[in-house]
Formats: sequence, C-alpha cells, structure tokens
Amino acid sequence: MSEALWTSAEIVDATGGRATAAFSVTGVSIDSRNLKPGDLFIALQDVRDGHDFVAAAFAAGASAALVSRPIEGGANIIVPDVLQGLSDLARAARERASGCYRVAVTGSVGKTSVKDMIATIFKAQGRAHWSEKSFNNQWGVPLTLARMPRDTEFAVFEVGMSTPGEIAPRSELIAPHTAMVTKIAPAHLEGLGNLQAVAEEKAQIYSGLVASGVAVVPADDTFADLLAERAGQHQPSATKLTFGHGTQCDSRVLDYQTDGVKSSVSLCLRDQSLEVDLPAVGAHWADNVGAAMLACTAGTNIDPVQAAEALATYRLPTGRGTAETLMLAGGGRATLVDDAYNANPESMRAALAAFSMRPTSGRRILALGEMLEVGAHSDAEHLALAGPIVASGADLVFLTGRGFGSLKDRLPDHILTVFAERADDLDNEIKSVLQDGDLFMLKGSNASGMARLAGRLIDWGQSKRDQTIKGSGVPAVGDLNAL
Repeated sequence: MSEALWTSAEIVDATGGRATAAFSVTGVSIDSRNLKPGDLFIALQDVRDGHDFVAAAFAAGASAALVSRPIEGGANIIVPDVLQGLSDLARAARERASGCYRVAVTGSVGKTSVKDMIATIFKAQGRAHWSEKSFNNQWGVPLTLARMPRDTEFAVFEVGMSTPGEIAPRSELIAPHTAMVTKIAPAHLEGLGNLQAVAEEKAQIYSGLVASGVAVVPADDTFADLLAERAGQHQPSATKLTFGHGTQCDSRVLDYQTDGVKSSVSLCLRDQSLEVDLPAVGAHWADNVGAAMLACTAGTNIDPVQAAEALATYRLPTGRGTAETLMLAGGGRATLVDDAYNANPESMRAALAAFSMRPTSGRRILALGEMLEVGAHSDAEHLALAGPIVASGADLVFLTGRGFGSLKDRLPDHILTVFAERADDLDNEIKSVLQDGDLFMLKGSNASGMARLAGRLIDWGQSKRDQTIKGSGVPAVGDLNAL
C-alpha cells in the first residue's frame, strides 16, 4: 500500500476545516476523470462547480473530498473556501518538507521547457517533485505543492500569469530558494498592455525569494536591468546571477550545433566548460540549457558535470517540437513536427528557425494557427512572420484563424498558401497533400485548435500504419499533391 501523503488530522490542522471521518490519502486530484483510488478530491469552483463531481470522485475511489458543503458518499473535509483550503494545504506541504530546495520559473517563453529540464536534473540527484504539464495558475501552483511528498529533496515549480497581480502570490506560496525569469516577449499583452508591464509582472517571481536566495536573470533580455533591480528590491540579500551569451554571464552559451535531430551546447558555467547534448532542435534550446544548468547548480551542491549528463536523458514533452512519423495512404512516410502546444511571436520565430535546420528529402510544409493574447499589435505581429516563414524554406503553408487573415495574401508566389478560418477545417486538406519525405510542422496558440489537429493527424498516421500492416487498400490523393 502506498504511503499516506496526508492524514485527515494533518489536513484539518493545515486548513482549519472539519473532517466528517478519519482517513488518509495517497494523492490529490482536481479532476474526477483521472483521479486515482486513494486520492483527495478538491472540489474547486471554476467553469463548473467541482461539488457536482464529488459523487463521481467517490465512485472512482477517492478517499475523501475537500468541499465547502457536505457531500454524501464519502469522507469530507469541509472548509469555507475550497481554493483557499487548497492553498493552506500547499503551504503546509512546503513547511513540512523543510529540507527541500525549491526553484520557481516564469517567463514569456521557455518556462515549461526549462522547468522540465530542471526536473530532469533534480530527478537524477534525489527525491524530486515538479509541476505536472503546465500547472502554473491559481490552482496549478497550490495543487503541485499539495502533492509534494514530505521527504522531497528538490522541487521546481512553473509560474504563469495572464493579468497583473497573479505571480506574486504564487511565488510567495512557493517561497523559492532560486527564482528565474527565462525571457520577456510579446505574450499576454491583452491583459497587460505592453512589454514593460509584462516585465514588471514577471519580476514578481522574485517577491517570494527566501533570504539569501538566488535570482536568475536573462542577461540578453531588453529588460535585464529592470529584472535585476526588482530582484534586489524584493530580496535585498539575494545573489543575482545571469545566463546568456555575454562574457560576463554566470552561465554563458559558447556554441550551438545541430544535425537537425539532436543538438550540442557548449557552455561556460561559472568558469567551468561543459558540453550538453540534447534531443531537441533550435538555437533557443541553448538558452534553455544555460538557464536550467544555472538554476540547478547555483544554490545546491549538484555537480555541473552530473547535471549535464542528466540533460542528455531529457525528452521533449508532447507539442514542444516532438517529431512523429506519419505513414501515408499512398505509401511512404512524412515527418510531423508537433510544436502545437502554444505560440507567441517569440516562440513562433524560434520554431520557424528550428524548422529550417531540420533535414528533409521532400517538401517543407507548415500549418500555423493564430497567436492569441497578443493585444493591439496582433495584425502587425502576424504580418511580421512573413520573413521567418520565407526563411524557413517553406514550400506550402496552411494558415488558420483571423490573426493570419492579413498574412495569407502577403507571402511570395513561390509559397503556396492555404487559409482556413478554423484549424478543424484543415484535416482533409493536409492529409491529401502529404507526400513521401515531406517535413511538416504545426504550431499555434492553445485556443487555435492546432494541438487538436496535431493529435488527429498523429492518430491518422497510426491508423495508416495499421492498415499497411493489414494490407488494406489505398485511398486517392487530393489535387494539392501536384505541388
């Protein structure tokens, strides 16, 4: 039987709630659909009221539920406010794991990748804990903390935002020993208005730093000085360290090489030369490596050489540039680069540059979904992608969403451009055009539908593989194949 993560007495002590029965739990969940037997179900109020799913959680094997009103079917911890109760449990988890070294990561781009890299390094060193997926919002941060075992030695948390005032309370809840900003870029401008405001909000990651903690700053960023200044204001005893390409950086990228499948980064980490191999493509990954290596080693006893070796085992999460082989209906195969998790102008340019580095014997095909939350400059930011698209070597481009409405007629004639209002309208067009040897990349904002499109195409490619194995027939190919 799994060791108890929480007992009812501990939860009562942490939240001030009332338990209707004694129990223990082995996990914490907010979703009755993927809850594991033995979990504590948190009945959060979001788009829907979590109390409506408590019965389903009990049926799935939940040991108890954190609720604001009694629900029959299992043990309850009743609190006035469920989100506050979750935050109280998170704070108790942090306090009881007193020997845990905590890192908090935010930024306009790269924060999930850097968080996952840090987690890879920490896992190789001891008992580690980290944010699942991109659990970085008002419930994701406290949920990650509440799930943290009491014997955790290293933990890394991703912190996100979309409006002002969101990062500080999350940083203060984590109370990190090291806090980092990866980069300031045009993202969430609808909620913040301009890049200066984005930088000010991201700088709040330093507000929770413990005394004598480490503030990591992106030296090459336009707002590096502002971030460093804010770090000193939030925690005057903090040590400020930098990563980037300049000679004064504490973590300095010396060189980046790629064969289009994997990469090698030469790094100088506080006067120590290191080589880091990574199964990822794109020069922006070198910055991620420099940031992760600095964050892991700055305030710990982790050996940089061991950290570099651990990064060689890093694996890209779904939608972050993973390459998938698609078996095609007419025989042969194409390579799908799934970078569809999210997009803003900075990450879109980085992805297009990385796409140009990948080798292919066929055509280069793009499917780009609009970038959302870019604010008043949305049209200009989408139009500005014309140059990077051309530089990527694209032969055919599928564009979707209103943001790309102006760009569809601005690309040069040698690039065949297909526009659709919705990503859901592109399935058949894309399936009909793919040929043996093609290299095909998808990217777009979360709400653009590109991630769903990528998933459907991967499933389709798998079904074609199965049909090939079974010797089934081959359907006709569409007119776009003449390109």
